[in-house]
Amino acid sequence: MIRCHLSRLMGERKMNIAQVARETGLHRNTVGLLYREEATRIDLDAVDKLCALFECEIGELFEYRAE
Repeated sequence: MIRCHLSRLMGERKMNIAQVARETGLHRNTVGLLYREEATRIDLDAVDKLCALFECEIGELFEYRAE
């Protein structure tokens, strides 16, 4: 299972979905799905924008857990 840590990163920076969407140019729905860990797929451009915004590596945004 792939876990998304966007909610944690946003919480650490006290950001909401609208702020992340505005600063990355991503659609609010895309950010919301990742925030709630409901996304079933994600575009690499979106990953790039999120990593740039949070100044993080992909491994800090996503984590693989065997179940």
